[in-house]
Amino acid sequence: MSKRNTQQRRHTIVSIVNEKGQISVEELAEKFSTSLVTIRKDLTLLENDGLLLRRYGGAIPIPKELIESSLENQISDQKIAIGKLAATKIRDYNRIIIDSGTTTQMLIPELESKSNLVVMTNSLSLANKINELEHSPMLLMTGGTWDPHSEAFQGKVAEQVLRSYDFDQLFIGADGIDLERGSTTFNELMGLSQVMADVAREIIVVVESEKIGRRIPNLELPWSSIDCVVTDSGIAPEFKEKIESYGVEVICAYS
Repeated sequence: MSKRNTQQRRHTIVSIVNEKGQISVEELAEKFSTSLVTIRKDLTLLENDGLLLRRYGGAIPIPKELIESSLENQISDQKIAIGKLAATKIRDYNRIIIDSGTTTQMLIPELESKSNLVVMTNSLSLANKINELEHSPMLLMTGGTWDPHSEAFQGKVAEQVLRSYDFDQLFIGADGIDLERGSTTFNELMGLSQVMADVAREIIVVVESEKIGRRIPNLELPWSSIDCVVTDSGIAPEFKEKIESYGVEVICAYS
């Protein structure tokens, strides 16, 4: 079955669950004339995307109170605009790394318009979204030790895999931008980020403007390692000027 048909089936499953309130794996398998294994995989991916909940050998809709409590985690318009703008820097035939994160994730839909890409990621979530594209690029994964905090692979194995390749670009997020030091993170496992930067010729940090000026103890990448910051139009002019003083390009997305 083509990826387009798979996406259509999953979209229909969500509609059925929301309409009926509850449906079993067996009913869905019969409706779509497919296996129980395939339906279970569909439900797992849809649950991971926050579109339904797996319950009682089937699925139920997301409770309204759960949706309301998670509003703060929804993807902002700024993140979407940043992802679109950052993706314009990707050229056909590029070899790129996309680090885990909600802002870097916004690049994924834009890969459809690129040709012959090679994409490495340390994120299972991003890998699944890349694989669901109609015209998906060649996909590589780091492997390594699973880190539940960052929901990505980390560690020496991942670092060794990365050092086996060379890349045109790294797209990486940040928990904060220290105007004196560079990009910062709450995650104490920073070794992989630094290796990613070592094996890429151009390092592009994608970050919302509200995080610029935020001081976090853990320095991830110094300004000397960063080529470009892609942010939104909310960046203060003096912050933009300060970052550019390090020889770093700053481009702003308008949502």
